[in-house]
Amino acid sequence: MGSGLFGMLDISASGMSAERFRMEVVANNIANAQTTRDVDGQPYRRKQVVFEAQLQDALSLNGGLLSDPQMGGVRVAGVAPDMSDFHEILQPNHPHADADGVLKMPNVKLPNEMVDLVTATRIYEANLKAIQSFKQMIEQSLQIL
Repeated sequence: MGSGLFGMLDISASGMSAERFRMEVVANNIANAQTTRDVDGQPYRRKQVVFEAQLQDALSLNGGLLSDPQMGGVRVAGVAPDMSDFHEILQPNHPHADADGVLKMPNVKLPNEMVDLVTATRIYEANLKAIQSFKQMIEQSLQIL
């Protein structure tokens, strides 16, 4: 991550990249909302993205010792399974139903996924707007000079 004048671009770009990845995970959740058997033999388990702040160490003037870390953007720390319970429905004719006719369905809730998708889109757009505003400021500065 850069620092100084162009560090803001790195921060916004990292936010855009992280939110794009989040949109891909949400799309995968939506695509598997009806998957009753995954590779492990269980219903599909919803995935959620875990973000973490990127910190950069600033060099202090006293002998090059590391001082307080500064913000450097965001990055994807990983993808974690949502451990909430599976939804159960009575469907005795389904091939994946148990002996009592109960079928376990994925723990994906489409309204929640849509909220996550809209939120990720808005954050992506906000970071894009920040980059565009920075670009306009630089262009105006160059015109003044």
